[in-house]
Amino acid sequence: MNTQASFASALLDPDQPCPAGLYCGNGADPASRFAVYRNNVQSSLINALADAYPVVAQLVGDEFFRAMAALYVRRFPPTSAVLSDYGHDFADFIGGFPPATSLPYLADVARLERLRVSAYHAADACPVQPQQIAAAMAEPASLGQLRLELHPSLGLLESAHPVVALWAAHQGDGDWQAIDLQQGQNALVLRHDLEVEVFAIDAGVACFIHSLRHSQPLQVAVANALAADPAFEPSQALALLIGRGAITRLSPHSEV
Repeated sequence: MNTQASFASALLDPDQPCPAGLYCGNGADPASRFAVYRNNVQSSLINALADAYPVVAQLVGDEFFRAMAALYVRRFPPTSAVLSDYGHDFADFIGGFPPATSLPYLADVARLERLRVSAYHAADACPVQPQQIAAAMAEPASLGQLRLELHPSLGLLESAHPVVALWAAHQGDGDWQAIDLQQGQNALVLRHDLEVEVFAIDAGVACFIHSLRHSQPLQVAVANALAADPAFEPSQALALLIGRGAITRLSPHSEV
């Protein structure tokens, strides 16, 4: 292992000794100085995870969270200089972390929070004006083949747990005691007017949006949604997307 790799490895593992060959120009002990630097680096990464996953931290408590995050930091060092990217797979780590098995919803809450981080940093895009959408909807001959391009910040999460309710309860918008932990939820995450919003949506709406994101034409997206939920109302789903500025391009079949 070369000096740089040895330094990086020891930096994230407190059980490793100070790398050989370090010295301080002022005569200070290199091991002591390295220990301080290592602690600062680890603390900054743990703090970055706490900032990205505040509800997860609240659910397990600060001491548990920081201990769990410290193990993650040791196992998964940063691969990008962009600190907001760090911890993109933290939810998978939580899902395989034995001490967290008593909270089966914890990993999906982390996935929801990661979608919020991704939405906040996603590229911007101008929404299609409602008048343009109304004009396209007034053309029945081509309506079924119309494709809707959605905002880059949009994210979906299908969960067997009430992730939106759990998240909202920690924003002061819900009653923790009233949450049915056996009730699954589908989440829609979207940045609108510089604010990242979270919605609980029905299975049909989730299927509809999923189809649109995969470039399916409108008639296929509606058919898929109705198969998932016979009570699906296309007009309500479209109203949600239009109202939040989530439709950024209309593409007739001939342009695809």
